[in-house]
Parts: sequence; C-alpha cells; structure tokens
Amino acid sequence: MGATLHVCITCRAGTVPEEGQPCPGTRLHAALSQEAAPEGVRIRPVECLSACGKGPAIALSAPGSWSYIHGPMQPEDSAVILAFAAAYAATPDGIVPWRERPALFRKHVIARLPPQETNE
Repeated sequence: MGATLHVCITCRAGTVPEEGQPCPGTRLHAALSQEAAPEGVRIRPVECLSACGKGPAIALSAPGSWSYIHGPMQPEDSAVILAFAAAYAATPDGIVPWRERPALFRKHVIARLPPQETNE
C-alpha cells in the first residue's frame, strides 16, 4: 500500500518571507523532492498541516497505520526525513521503535493519530 510523506508547502514557520522568496515549507518540499523517494513512500505537497508555530511541518500516514505530524523540519534534514519515512513505510502499523528513531523524530513530534477504522 505504501506510505505518504505530506509536506506543508504553505508553512511560513512564523516568519514573513522576503518578497519573491519561497516560504520555509516550500523550501523543505523542494529539498525532499530533489532526492529519490524511498521505496514505498510518496512525497505529497499539502496546503496546511495547522502546525504553523512548529513548522515547517511534515506528516506521515499509511492505510491502517498510526499517523504522525513532526516539526520543525529544515531542508538540511531531508536525508534524515527520507530515511525515517522509509522505516515508517516498512512497519505494519506505523510505529517505528523509539530507539530506532533518529533524534530529530524523537524530539519533534507534534501529534500522533490512531489508524482510521475501516468497515470490515
């Protein structure tokens, strides 16, 4: 099924971007898109994750799995973000064991959401 790495491209991270310059969320998405997405991971730009005070923010989700919102993330974190997205995608439930998470993902959790129930 695969996982989705949602990247808030409208996030200003509490700043006012200079005229004609991309906002921090757009820069993060650009950095992530320059690298190959891990197998089983789709990178998807989104308009807003409502984490403006802790942005730029990303979210990870997959069918039947726990979802997470993390922030702030920076363009220079892209390799760590993509490696964690690969680890997330490889789990059956979205839970990467705490000790296997990079420090960035231990310290920058904004929210964790339970799997959506299905009508089976």
